[in-house]
Amino acid sequence: MFTGIVEELGAVVDLTVQGDAVRLTVRGNAVTEGTALGDSIAVNGCCLTVAELQEDGFTADVMTQTLRLTGLGALRPGSRVNLERAVTPTTRLGGHVVQGHVDATGEVVARTPSEHWELVEVSLPAGLARYVVAQGSITVDGVSLTVAALDDAAGTFTVSLIPETLARTTLGAAAVGTVVNLEVDVMAKYVERLLAHGAAPGTPTTPETTPTSTTTGTTSTPEGQS
Repeated sequence: MFTGIVEELGAVVDLTVQGDAVRLTVRGNAVTEGTALGDSIAVNGCCLTVAELQEDGFTADVMTQTLRLTGLGALRPGSRVNLERAVTPTTRLGGHVVQGHVDATGEVVARTPSEHWELVEVSLPAGLARYVVAQGSITVDGVSLTVAALDDAAGTFTVSLIPETLARTTLGAAAVGTVVNLEVDVMAKYVERLLAHGAAPGTPTTPETTPTSTTTGTTSTPEGQS
């Protein structure tokens, strides 16, 4: 699990095709500190398992399906990537709960700079629109962001990027047309699932109470009750 707070802006060193997978090597000094083989690191919001460790980076295996369904397939040596290690029991939850399971990709459709921040509009696939609400959370390329506005007719959402986000993540250089990984708030999915498969009307939602039994004219009650 992650929080969507990018720890480091890394860079792709190499991508090597190996059968039905690609071996991705990324340079990142901060995220390899204290990291062991088998640990998880989010690369642009996609959870990857560390297969090899170097002094200044790590290597992970990426399945071809992941490359097709996420923006990782567009990476090339030198590409900058957002990196975040998985949370620990003592990690501050500075963003929101992020699984590192990319739902779909979107595309930057507009950027509007202002004096102190920048508004970025991103296309939102129709299948994800119901999980996104204004002032709610969404993950864009591994960055936890607050939805500033929704345009259902246009199929887009807008986020406001502060100078810190612009400087410390890939979103600062994401030009119009850039493909980005999207992950919606998993809590919304759970709520939808519960509502779709909840109890039918009239079905008890708590265990039935055992009827009071009567023996030789004396009513018995559960122990400790009178």
